[in-house]
Amino acid sequence: MGKVYKYADNVDTDVIIPARYLNSPDPAELAKHCMEDIDASFASNVKKGDIIVAGANFGCGSSREHAPISIRACGVSCVIASSFARIFYRNAINIGFPILECKEASERINGGDEVDVDFSSGIITDKTTGETFKADVFPEFINKIIKSGGLLAYLKEKVER
Repeated sequence: MGKVYKYADNVDTDVIIPARYLNSPDPAELAKHCMEDIDASFASNVKKGDIIVAGANFGCGSSREHAPISIRACGVSCVIASSFARIFYRNAINIGFPILECKEASERINGGDEVDVDFSSGIITDKTTGETFKADVFPEFINKIIKSGGLLAYLKEKVER
């Protein structure tokens, strides 16, 4: 459960993590600058477990993995959006960062609301309003990748078995 930070459609990777910070491979350093070009106070206010809710095409733009890495490094537990740019979608799965597509939740959840997410069922509960929404859930193999901490960790677990 976490507090919602709400954004509109077409949040691109250049505002998620501006290119001027891409010279650092350190997730903690990236986290300090996450969303700063769209919400200057985000990185200093976000708390572990908070949630980003956005409109359509979240993560559009360049294919940098830094975008979901910086969001995760801030402590954000997931992103809920109407839709995701395909490259962001895949990068999030590859690093083990949960995302959910749910147009109704994207439209009806407000910034500042407290939201709880059950990833196994796809149920999103807005504790502030009492509304519930049903997101599309990932197939089991993708859930395993996310629970493992990303594709590399998942493959390492499989090799070690």
